[in-house]
Amino acid sequence: MLKIRLKRIGRKKQACYRIIAIDSRAKRDGRSIEEMGFYDPLTKQSRINFNNIKKRIEKGAQVTKRVEIILTKEQEYSNNSK
Repeated sequence: MLKIRLKRIGRKKQACYRIIAIDSRAKRDGRSIEEMGFYDPLTKQSRINFNNIKKRIEKGAQVTKRVEIILTKEQEYSNNSK
């Protein structure tokens, strides 16, 4: 099963995350199938490719809770800024 989840990058105590599609049996920082964006919790910056995420979800990928929270916040922000 394919999951859309976070992959930790960055230095110690300065975590940054990539939003990736990965096999559910793989390690957290294992080899990803596709990178779909990033999220930095310290600066609250993010860049997300919503089109690729929608395509993966339509094909049966499951989104983790944390990624789902990030996506809803970003969609609300992008809708308000237009």
